[in-house]
Amino acid sequence: MARVYLGLGSNIDAEANLALGIRELRQRYGDLDLSPVYRSAAVGFDGDDFLNMVVAMETTASPEDIHAQIELIHTLSGRKRGEQKFSARSLDIDLLLYDDLVVEHPRFRIPRDDVLEYSFVLRPLVEIAPEFVHPVTQRTLAEHWHAFDQAGQPLEPVTVAF
Repeated sequence: MARVYLGLGSNIDAEANLALGIRELRQRYGDLDLSPVYRSAAVGFDGDDFLNMVVAMETTASPEDIHAQIELIHTLSGRKRGEQKFSARSLDIDLLLYDDLVVEHPRFRIPRDDVLEYSFVLRPLVEIAPEFVHPVTQRTLAEHWHAFDQAGQPLEPVTVAF
């Protein structure tokens, strides 16, 4: 079984779409560990704030299979492919980490670069896996968070019941 981490975010009917994502992931993969939810400003465009979180799961599914299931869940949320990279999202699910795999695939990269670039990805990851060792840097996620410019990308904890 692989330990897999997924990032979830939304800024369109965010609570409902995050709940949809979690419900669909549970139907496909069973138990999930959920991070707290954080509000953050939109990045790369002017838009409503996002709600973001990370989920962890155990699975035998391959990264390719997980990616395909993520695309199906995106469709259920009403997300359309071909949207601009930086735009409002009903639901955005990203495959962040898959055990200690390093993968360059035409449709995704593991570990996802966002893990070390954005507070709305790294902080929720640290909440549920502080001692996880990043497979490229060989540093724990907690070490990365302590070195991160947290003031430059502020987050606000939000209470959401799933």
